[in-house]
Amino acid sequence: MNLNVNLSLRSFTLHALQREWWSNPKADILAGAVVGLALIPEAIAFSIIAGVDPKVGLYTSFIIAVTTAFLGGRPGSISAATGAMALLMIDLVKDHGLQYLLVATLMTGIFQVIFGVLRLGRQMRYVPRAVMVGYINALAVLIFLAQLPQLIQVPPMVYVMVVLSLAIIYLLPRVTKAVPSPLVALFVMTVAAIALDIEVPTVGDMGELPTTLPIFALPQVPFTLETLRIVLPYSLTMAVVGLLASFLTAALVDELTDTPSDKNQEAKGQGMANIITSFFGGMAGCGMIGQSVINVQSGGRGRLSTLCAGIFLLIAILALSGWLRQMPMAALVAVMIMVSISTFRWSSFRDVARIPRSETAVMLTTMLVTIATRNFALGVATGIVMSTVFFTRKIARLVVVDQVLKDNGSHCFYSVSGQIFFVSIEAFVEAFDFDKFVDRVTIDLTHAHLWDQGAVAALDKIVHRFRRVGTEVEVIGLNVASATLVKKLAVHSQPTQTPG
Repeated sequence: MNLNVNLSLRSFTLHALQREWWSNPKADILAGAVVGLALIPEAIAFSIIAGVDPKVGLYTSFIIAVTTAFLGGRPGSISAATGAMALLMIDLVKDHGLQYLLVATLMTGIFQVIFGVLRLGRQMRYVPRAVMVGYINALAVLIFLAQLPQLIQVPPMVYVMVVLSLAIIYLLPRVTKAVPSPLVALFVMTVAAIALDIEVPTVGDMGELPTTLPIFALPQVPFTLETLRIVLPYSLTMAVVGLLASFLTAALVDELTDTPSDKNQEAKGQGMANIITSFFGGMAGCGMIGQSVINVQSGGRGRLSTLCAGIFLLIAILALSGWLRQMPMAALVAVMIMVSISTFRWSSFRDVARIPRSETAVMLTTMLVTIATRNFALGVATGIVMSTVFFTRKIARLVVVDQVLKDNGSHCFYSVSGQIFFVSIEAFVEAFDFDKFVDRVTIDLTHAHLWDQGAVAALDKIVHRFRRVGTEVEVIGLNVASATLVKKLAVHSQPTQTPG
C-alpha cells in the first residue's frame, strides 16, 4: 500500500515537473530571450529612480528571475526590479544609502516568506478590483513623474531624442513585432549618439555598470535596534506592495493562460528571491505585469521561460556593458514613459459612466492618496477601508421587516430578512411599530442573521420596548450561529433586566 502511494506521489511530481518545465521548451527559450533583453532598460531605469547604480537593478533582475523560476508559484510569470518597489526606496537610499537598502531588502524577503508560511495569499481575494485599478494607475503616474528630473535643465537634443524614441516605440510594431520596439529605440538612439557625437546624459553618468558576476557579501551596517527602526517601516511596506504586485501579476497570467497559480508559494518564492538578492548587492523586486504579458504573448508558459529571461539578461549585460554605458538617458526616459502609459488603466476613466460611483470613488481615492503620499500601502489600505464602508452600507440597506396583523389585530407578526450588524441596527429598530398596541408580538428571524454585539443589543431593545407596554414577545427562527450569540449576550429573556 505504502509502495503504491509513494509511486503515485513520485509519478505526480515528475508529471508536474514535466508540465511546468519541459512542456513548451522551444517557445519558452525564445520568449525568455525576448524578455531578458527587454528587462535591461527597465532594470537600469528603476535603479536610477531608486537612486542606486544601474548594476544594482540589473543584478536584482537576474537573481530574482532565476530564483522565482525555481521557487515561485506561477510558471511563466516574470519577477525582477520594478517601479513599484523602486519608488518606495527613494527616501531610504537618499537618507541612509545602499547598505541600509540591502538590509531592508533582506527584511522584506523575510516578511514575505512569513506571509507565505501563514498562507496569507488567499487574503488577496479580499482586495477589491477598484483598489487594484487605483493602485495600478498610481504606479503608472508615479513612474511618469519619476522621469521629470531627467527632462529638466538638459540640452535641447534630449527632447528630440525622447520624441524620436517614442515614435520608434509606437510606430515600429505596425511594421514588425519580431524585435521589441523599445530595444530598437535604445539601439538606434545609442548608435546615433555615438556616431554623431551628441552630448547628452548617458547611463554611464548615472553610476557603475556590472562587469562581473554578482558577489556574495553581507550588508555593511551595524546590526542594532536603531538599524531595525530605520528599515522596518520600509521593509513592511515593500513586503506588502511587492506581494500585491506579484499576486496581481500571477492573477493576470492565470487569466491569460487559463491555468491556476499557488499564491502562498508565490509569496514564499518572492521572499526567498529578495533574501538572496540582498546578499548579492540587489534591491527588492516583485512581479512585473508588463514583462509577464510580453512573456506569455511571446509563447512563454513554463518556468523555463522565466529562467531563460534571467540568464539571457546576465549574458547581455556582461557582453554589452561598454555599449550600455553610452546609452542616452533620453531613450530610457522614453521607454519609461511608454511603460507608464501602458500600465495606466485608461478604461477606468473611459468607462466611468458604466461603473458604480462608489467603485469610481474608491479607485480615485486609492490613486490620489498613493500619488500624494508615495506610499502604496497607505493608498491600498485607504481604498480597502472605503470599499468596506460602501459595502456595509449596501448590505445595511437590504434589511427588510414585514409586518402582518393576526387574530383580529391582537397579534403582530414581524418577518425579518437581511444581515443585522452595527451598520444596519438603526434601520432594524426603526422598522418596528412601537406605538401600535397589541397583545402579542412574534419576531421571525428565519431569514436574518445576527452578526455582532450591536445586533443582539438592538434585539434586546426591541423586545424590552414592547414589554414595557405589556406586550408578550416571542423571538423565533434564529439560526445556530445567531442563537449562540443571543444565548451569550442577550438579556431580553430575563424580564427583570433592561438592556444597557
